[in-house]
Amino acid sequence: MSERVRPGRANAEASSRQAFVEATARLLQRQGYTGTGLNEIVARSGAPRGSLYFHFPGGKRELAAAAMEHSGGRLREAIAAILAGSDSVGAGLAGLVDALAAGLLASDYRDGCPIATVALETASDAPELRAAAASVFDSWLEAIAAHLRAGGLDAASAERRSLLVLAAIEGALLLARARGNLTPLQAVREELLALTP
Repeated sequence: MSERVRPGRANAEASSRQAFVEATARLLQRQGYTGTGLNEIVARSGAPRGSLYFHFPGGKRELAAAAMEHSGGRLREAIAAILAGSDSVGAGLAGLVDALAAGLLASDYRDGCPIATVALETASDAPELRAAAASVFDSWLEAIAAHLRAGGLDAASAERRSLLVLAAIEGALLLARARGNLTPLQAVREELLALTP
């Protein structure tokens, strides 16, 4: 007869796994993959060190991929909610830029895109992280494309335009962090506000 896992233990295991994922997501967004060490992840998570490899036998790369998926999923939900709450294509895209600009400003320009930071560092060396980044970016592109289709664009045009929108926003985030001001995001916001299908 197999041993059953007690509900309290199962909750504690799920909780420690989630703590590792959330701590890693936060650290990756701020300092990237190379700058984030396992000791720092364990310390920030508050979870038992011994459970790290139980939950993530693939080590740091597996944990980073899970953290990217977690961050990416949360941001995808936020993107969809912001776009759904707008009354026009341009207003929705401008609202998205406003939300990202507010987050960047609140972090004093330390927190950029939670996916791009890792993707730029690891794309050529870590196929599992490149795949995680691609999957997340694809989910964001689909949320933007859905908004554009709802605004009247056909599917092919919405797909192309969503690439333009995401590339502009990602580039503006990078430039804003480098410059330490919101000017690039404000410029992109104005162009997207005028965007119509």
